[in-house]
Amino acid sequence: MLEARRLFARTARATTGLTRWPSLCAICHGWGRGRVCTPCLDRFAVPISRCQRCALQVKPGVPVCGTCLGTPPPFDSTIACVDYGPPWDRLVTQFKFHGALDLGPVFARRVAAHAASSAEPPPTLLLPVPLAAARLRERGYNQAWEVARRVGRQIDARADPRLLLRIRDTAHQLALPPDERAGNVRGAFAIEPQRRGEVAGQRIAIVDDVMTTGSTAAEIAGVLKQAGAAHVAVWVFARTPRPGEASTNA
Repeated sequence: MLEARRLFARTARATTGLTRWPSLCAICHGWGRGRVCTPCLDRFAVPISRCQRCALQVKPGVPVCGTCLGTPPPFDSTIACVDYGPPWDRLVTQFKFHGALDLGPVFARRVAAHAASSAEPPPTLLLPVPLAAARLRERGYNQAWEVARRVGRQIDARADPRLLLRIRDTAHQLALPPDERAGNVRGAFAIEPQRRGEVAGQRIAIVDDVMTTGSTAAEIAGVLKQAGAAHVAVWVFARTPRPGEASTNA
């Protein structure tokens, strides 16, 4: 297990290199190597102390926030790279709704690097949060899969877009008040019936672009745990701060 963790860390570190050819930075629009230049990453993606369970900001040295201590979520840990705020909220919106798939490698590299720095053993399986069939047809791609498949290649872990299913279409979470989001996704996910045995004993990472209240992740984690998953982590590029809490990106 120790050797696997070392290999996991070396692989993810190797994938944080920049692209070979110059590109216009999606944030500052200056020329650099990579879709987001190194100075912008240094400025807007500064690591901060986050709760190991839900990835909300905590004071340095505090491993788990009070909320997670009192009411632990169904998932075991969360990795988030940045706060969902300027300038990343604009980029995530472009990636998610406007076909800016060239941002996928940027998000995936950051997720892989953060995962490699974690003390947890690497997962055996990456599962993207699935879209409803109608939304997938409308958008043409699942942004969570665009991140998950790249992270999987970078850390040499299997990513599977078909094991987890969305069996009920739901209203978009962003359109609902936070206290209604858990009910909105209740019963919306299931494991492919003929492959349910593939989940038992696995260390699984649920991959998505953004985590807001954690309701979707909690619902999926519950389904996976019920099927026998040994450990369920959540890996996202961005985490929405607490209500009223300013983004730490600037």
